[in-house]
Amino acid sequence: MKMVKSLILGSAAALVAMSGAQAADLPLKAKAVEYVKICSLYGAGFYYIPGTDTCIKLGGYLRADVSFNASGAYDAPAWSGAAGQKLRTANSYVFRSRQDLNIDTRTATEYGVVRTYFDATFNWTTGDGIAGGTLGVYYAFIQFAGFTIGKAVSQFDAPWSGYPGNNTSYLLGGYDDVTGINQIAYTAQFGNGVSASISVEDPVTYTQSALYNVSGMTAAGVASGVYGTNSYAGAQVPDIVGQLRVDQAWGLFQLSAAAHQVRASYYGALETSGHPSDTWGYAVQAALSLKNLPTGAGDSINLSAGYSNGASRYVLGGVTGNSFAMFGNSGIAYQSVAIAGASDGVFAGANNVVGTSIEKTSLWGVRGAFNHNWNPYWSTSLFGSYTSVDYNGTATARICAAIAGPATFSCNPDFRIAQIGLVTRWTPVKNLTFSGELMYTNLDQSYTGTAVLAPGGLKPTTTYEFKDQGTWTGSLRAQRVF
Repeated sequence: MKMVKSLILGSAAALVAMSGAQAADLPLKAKAVEYVKICSLYGAGFYYIPGTDTCIKLGGYLRADVSFNASGAYDAPAWSGAAGQKLRTANSYVFRSRQDLNIDTRTATEYGVVRTYFDATFNWTTGDGIAGGTLGVYYAFIQFAGFTIGKAVSQFDAPWSGYPGNNTSYLLGGYDDVTGINQIAYTAQFGNGVSASISVEDPVTYTQSALYNVSGMTAAGVASGVYGTNSYAGAQVPDIVGQLRVDQAWGLFQLSAAAHQVRASYYGALETSGHPSDTWGYAVQAALSLKNLPTGAGDSINLSAGYSNGASRYVLGGVTGNSFAMFGNSGIAYQSVAIAGASDGVFAGANNVVGTSIEKTSLWGVRGAFNHNWNPYWSTSLFGSYTSVDYNGTATARICAAIAGPATFSCNPDFRIAQIGLVTRWTPVKNLTFSGELMYTNLDQSYTGTAVLAPGGLKPTTTYEFKDQGTWTGSLRAQRVF
């Protein structure tokens, strides 16, 4: 045994001596690897970026869905284009596959947390005229010392944006900029769940509706709800938005207001034709969420109601267009049709013609949902909305004078859209959800009688009957969140 011990110790000593002799010939050792550490400061999923005090979280979702009897992805009703005209060229379904990726970073500083957030989507859509891949940047903003700078959800919006309980992106009756809007905002926290925000927000992409010069109205335009030439000038002043919000255990209440500049270009083709004076529109919205309902754990009611004058996208918001044309059957004409067009305002004027002032359009709308959990795996939401668009007497007279319809045609551009729907979701495992949705949309327009219209495209120029129209839309969706 003593001999075995001596051999082992002697061998170890020899190895140490050899390694020491060779150490001078080896390069310097690399620094030890810094393993990723969990960052528990901001919730689950955050990790420290190696070598920094910044925490990062990667997330997103993959979604695949198909919409039936739709004019676009995500359950867009058949209320315009080939789908609204019920042509054989319209697709009966629309497929979309989407990958969403987001990056959230946060760093603690003497001014509070510095946060950056980025969210992008990669889409492949077939069946709604796009038929290809698209890239979307939803959010890209910095938050610092109460400020939010970049593309983020508007301070006007309710926390659920256009989704009080629905899957569809086309529930009207309120504001919806779920994909974010460029802004500079400041939020003050007063404690006990009370906060207030004020912001300046870019109106160009999301909150400029149509501003029609009715002197440019065409027969094809009238038949699709387009009341002239869209004559918005370049943006001069951003929208000014304010919000007051109360968050409590029972839910939340929020008041929002926005001021929106309505600024036209020119009456005619040249700047010498002049232009109407600038004016201001506005919008207000109240939102209420009720939680801890007696109907079940996790059940909720989300409601919002809004009014706008000269700022129509704050009530008829989101990805919805400004114009609607839905065709159906008729017993007294070639077909029936419901025509509607929303706008921030209308005016009239052309070269060598004295132009008019801008007459602003008024809207009001309500939107909401009741969300019920049957058990941990199944849930259902009942949702709906109502939107009313009103042109004042002067605006109506200008539009109707430009249409110059026959004696059998009563002209009134006011309209209303009502929607009701139901969605049921099954979540067999955490963060994997399958859902089916059905929605009915009714367009209640105010034109009456019959008229010769020229819808264009594959529709003939002939006599049509004005009549309210309705349509069903359905969708199936699978989504995995990570």
